[in-house]
Amino acid sequence: MSLFIIAEAGVNHNGSIELAKKLIDAAVEAGADAVKFQTFKTENLVSKNAQKAEYQKETTDKSESQFDMIKKLELDLDTHHDLISYCNEKKIMFLSTPFDLDSIDMLNDLGLEIFKIPSGEITNPPYLRKIGSLKKEVILSTGMADIGEIEDALDILTSAGTLKENITVLHANTMYPTPMRDVNLRAMLTIGERFDVAFGYSDHTLGIEVDIAAVAMGATVIEKHFTLDNTMDGPDHKASLEPDELIAMVKAIRNIELALGSYVKKPSHSEKPNMKIARKSIVANSDIKKGEVFTQNNIAVKRPGSGISPMKWDEIVGTTASKDYDVDELI
Repeated sequence: MSLFIIAEAGVNHNGSIELAKKLIDAAVEAGADAVKFQTFKTENLVSKNAQKAEYQKETTDKSESQFDMIKKLELDLDTHHDLISYCNEKKIMFLSTPFDLDSIDMLNDLGLEIFKIPSGEITNPPYLRKIGSLKKEVILSTGMADIGEIEDALDILTSAGTLKENITVLHANTMYPTPMRDVNLRAMLTIGERFDVAFGYSDHTLGIEVDIAAVAMGATVIEKHFTLDNTMDGPDHKASLEPDELIAMVKAIRNIELALGSYVKKPSHSEKPNMKIARKSIVANSDIKKGEVFTQNNIAVKRPGSGISPMKWDEIVGTTASKDYDVDELI
């Protein structure tokens, strides 16, 4: 199965449908499999007195509430229809993360086949139960969660009707940007082994190296925030890749995906022609007459590799030459 790359536009459209379409274009150009937005009713998601996260205070107007910040980033039903249509036209999968029960219904009505659960909802049983009951493919992010909370969430999803083989669990860290010392990428493997489930990585670090490492470690899904310009106003731009970085990430991931290959160790198609050149054969180390005995002194191992393999050295020593050999001639 080909590795699934989600270009996370999130709320980096800043409430503009034109900007959202440019983000879709950038995801298509980079070669991502899907572009993901966020679907929410602000009134259902945030209470009026909820505080912003510290990183949001640094990247947006400090005097603005979380409610007011998010309200500006809400996408209505018509906009969803428009963006889905645009994604179909551009041949890229449209995804969106629902943040409340109404939004789950809306995305289900819109025909989404994959439901992405954000890290913040992993401890929300009514939400998990509703998504689980849809029996769709599920991608579950696990930022801020411990192994027990992941287990509980998986139990709720499967009990509600979703098959475990249709769930991919993403290791994640909910800090924007995530410090390298806090990535703890090996925990991704723990998730896969503990729950016998497909796993991947949702990345909030700056740069692309951790995503590439995750692929090399067996991730089947990579999710990464991107923006058109990380100096724009908005909560997530600063911790997002710019288009040229997204292109570089996808290219690197596809290369690693190819390079991983199978578990079989054997000569590859491309290197086989070099075996005769780089390997060696048994040759005459001096002129040898017919009937003379091959010894440790009158034969040697030299390139090319088109003669008798040096692995047969012990079988050749002590036998008799059946013809005359010139120095360096293949035995």
